[in-house]
Amino acid sequence: MDDFGSGYSSLNMLTSLTFDALKLDMAFVRNICSDSKAARLVGIIIEIARLLEVPVIAEGVEHKEQMELLKTLGCDVIQGYYFSKPLPPDEFVHLIEKQQKENGYAYS
Repeated sequence: MDDFGSGYSSLNMLTSLTFDALKLDMAFVRNICSDSKAARLVGIIIEIARLLEVPVIAEGVEHKEQMELLKTLGCDVIQGYYFSKPLPPDEFVHLIEKQQKENGYAYS
């Protein structure tokens, strides 16, 4: 379920639709480090996802502090400009290969 928490994706939709992941709208991520209510709400959404047995994807992460808090809260996948701007497939492969070399992984 993409952009959970915005538009038509509401709590009652969680029981009437089949989905394999819950993707948090970036509006939830934006203030999690400066607003304790926002951080708690994200934590509750992650707990709901655990109950539903689906992974949580957070989009729009721009700062290390956001990434670290999301990891602490148990978010499964974190994406955003903190890691990279959107890339075409060939540039993405190059980025992954470079990171693997920097981290000492053999690539074959």
